Amino acid sequence: MARYPIPTVGALVRGPSGRVLLVRTTKWKGLWGVPGGKVDWGERLEDALLREFREEVGLALEGVEWALFQEAIFPPDFYKPMHFLLFNYFAESSSEAVVPNEEIVEWAWVPPRAALDYPLNVHTTPLVERYLEVKGG
Repeated sequence: MARYPIPTVGALVRGPSGRVLLVRTTKWKGLWGVPGGKVDWGERLEDALLREFREEVGLALEGVEWALFQEAIFPPDFYKPMHFLLFNYFAESSSEAVVPNEEIVEWAWVPPRAALDYPLNVHTTPLVERYLEVKGG
């Protein structure tokens, strides 16, 4: 187990239909969240975000903007004890054609307000709420 915080990036992304992308992975005990992952040594946060989206869902992002920061110390809905520093963004994609990697079990493009109806991991709910506050539903 890592003995230091792990920096991660993720984003709530709006597609051309105006819907946002949610994904379900086994790492978050089957709950829904947003694509993202760990920042590599020497990698800028936004570069990590663009890479993670290409790797996990095959999407290119544009219009990346800062959303919020969260700290997750041993989140109960993660599959193992971890200490994450979550750097969250909003972004857009010109495509909604998801090409999932092995981490993604299921995905859905949903109206932003409807995202709150999904069983979200504890750290995705504040991101969606912030999106609704800033961008509307």
